[in-house]
Amino acid sequence: MKRRTLLLSAAALPLLPMPAAGANEAWGEARNYPGGWGNPPNWVGHKDLRVGNYSGGYEKMFPVHTLAAQAQASPLAVQLRDDIRYRWGLLSKTPGEYVQGLPVTSLLIARRGVILAEHYRFGRQPDMRLTSWSMAKSVTSLLLGICLDRGLLRSLDDTAQVYAEELKGSLHGGITLRNLANMSSGAAVLHDRDNPQIYPKAFLRKNSDLELTVRDWNQSEGPQGTRYNYNELCPLTIGMVIRRVTGKTLSAFAEEALWQPMGAEADATWLTDSHDREYNCIGFAARLRDWARLGQLVAQNGAMQGRQVVSERWVNECASWSDRDAQVRHGVAMPGMGYKYFFWHPKADGSWMMMNGHHGQRVLVDRKTQTVMVQTAVDSEGPWQREFFALFEAATQLA
Repeated sequence: MKRRTLLLSAAALPLLPMPAAGANEAWGEARNYPGGWGNPPNWVGHKDLRVGNYSGGYEKMFPVHTLAAQAQASPLAVQLRDDIRYRWGLLSKTPGEYVQGLPVTSLLIARRGVILAEHYRFGRQPDMRLTSWSMAKSVTSLLLGICLDRGLLRSLDDTAQVYAEELKGSLHGGITLRNLANMSSGAAVLHDRDNPQIYPKAFLRKNSDLELTVRDWNQSEGPQGTRYNYNELCPLTIGMVIRRVTGKTLSAFAEEALWQPMGAEADATWLTDSHDREYNCIGFAARLRDWARLGQLVAQNGAMQGRQVVSERWVNECASWSDRDAQVRHGVAMPGMGYKYFFWHPKADGSWMMMNGHHGQRVLVDRKTQTVMVQTAVDSEGPWQREFFALFEAATQLA
């Protein structure tokens, strides 16, 4: 019997650091990495349950939709290299040493469809689906781009209520798709303060209703399009629009328009509210290699095996800024980081694009070399971020 709870820990926090792992026992090794709610019930707070929950456990706790893979996966060759090294202080370290020092459950480095490094820890295996947390927002971005490519949306400068009539008269109904995708709605919502209200209403309760939660959040703190403000309501509103214009669940549309054309090797899942609507700010789970394929798709400007899955125009849009996106430019959205259409940008020129999720979930892409690095993890406290980028920078420099 699936359960829901009002207990909530912070979810989908952006770019927090990561500590040394410590003993595996802290993560549930002695009990073979169990999942579940724990005692007292808490869906994310018990560290010894995270490994299990982040690799399939949530699918037993919440309703899910499944995205079926096609029969033939796009190829990922394996040519493991032993010469990947990066400088960290006085040390020269390998990817294997990196994952051993941090609570990382898996790591993969690939370039142009070739896997150069692949590691699993804490008993995780290649056939396990690994949760995304807020990397699901970037999946939503790709679906938004496909809707534009297909003419299902006329313009990003249309408001959400043009397509989702149930939003008429609400704050989020009057926000443009552009400002929603740039986390610039002007809504009075703070990620850390308000997630304990949003998550129970929109996802955790037995009668959760994400659409009602979006419609009822009507307090503004300023004009839209002027300030970056990371929150869950913006992607949830975009998800409502995509469902309306496609006439499908996000999962059914993603299966037909993204997952199968990309050539995923295995099924993916997406968690839903009590009305079977994908909670698309988080909740997407896939194998490590399929996360790498999503990164490869971005690195190849939306194409896979000669097929344009999402347009090159959309990928370029996600990696560039105009006057209408000034509030999310690199260094303006936040120190040392930019944002655009649910993607993060560690470099000012847009050449690095990152899917970013709570507790260390990352897909980082270098568009210049088509290098992709995927990481899944179970914690995000401590000075991890510079080392993560140092490893990736070294991977991009490989001959």
